[in-house]
Parts: sequence; structure tokens; C-alpha cells
Amino acid sequence: MKTRARRLLTKLGLLAAAGLAYAAFTAVTGVGLPCPFHAVTGLWCPGCGVSRMCLALLRLDFAEAWSWNPGLMLLLPFLAVLGLRAAVRYVRTGRAGPTRGEQIVIGLMVAFLVVYGVVRNLPGFAWLAPGQTPPELFPFLRALP
Repeated sequence: MKTRARRLLTKLGLLAAAGLAYAAFTAVTGVGLPCPFHAVTGLWCPGCGVSRMCLALLRLDFAEAWSWNPGLMLLLPFLAVLGLRAAVRYVRTGRAGPTRGEQIVIGLMVAFLVVYGVVRNLPGFAWLAPGQTPPELFPFLRALP
């Protein structure tokens, strides 16, 4: 169990170091990762804006993170729970694969991302493009005292 925990912490540490190195590189150079799907098709994929979303989350700027990829922001709590469950299961049993229930949740998340990828390219949903802010849903509330 201790060996698996050490292995897991090493991998998570390497992932965190790579993420921080990317954040530092982006901060210094202003160069980010372009989306190959968007470059070829001109369409926004479900992952467009994820790098900038993660950089905003590192700064704890949740509003900016939401503007880069609201679809994935909605899924982050589910991904965190799934990741935590997999980590605990791996440390305890050596098995990290998803349970049947988790497979269903993962399937629903994939379906959501497919629909999100289509919808964010439809007319009237340009606010789902990376870096956009959503329209004000209830403008009349501003007039209330």
C-alpha cells in the first residue's frame, strides 16, 4: 500500500510540475497550445480553451476559467470525485479502473461533451466560444431596487 501511494504521489507531482512549467512558459512567452481541430476546421471542439481555463484556475480566477470553457467547468466536480475515488481505490487495492457506476458517469460526461461541442458552434451560442462571457439572462433584474 505504501509503495502504491508513493508511486501515485510521484506521478501527481510530475503532473503538477509539468503544469507549473507550462504555466510559467505561457506567462513568460505568451505562447499557448493551439487547438489543431480549430486550426483545421474553424470550429470549436469541446476542449478548446482548456489550457487557458486551467491557467485561470491556477490564479483562482473562476469567472475567467468559466469564460474559456464553461462545459468543462461544469464537469470539474465530477472529474475530481472520479479521480479521487480512483486514487483511493488504487492505493487500497492496486486497481484503478472505474467501477460500473463510474463507467456510466463517464459515458454521460462524454455524451455531454459531444453535445456541448456541437452546441458551442451553433448560431446564437457564440458566447460558448473560448474567452466569451455569457449573455445576461435576466437584464430586468438590474432595474430592481
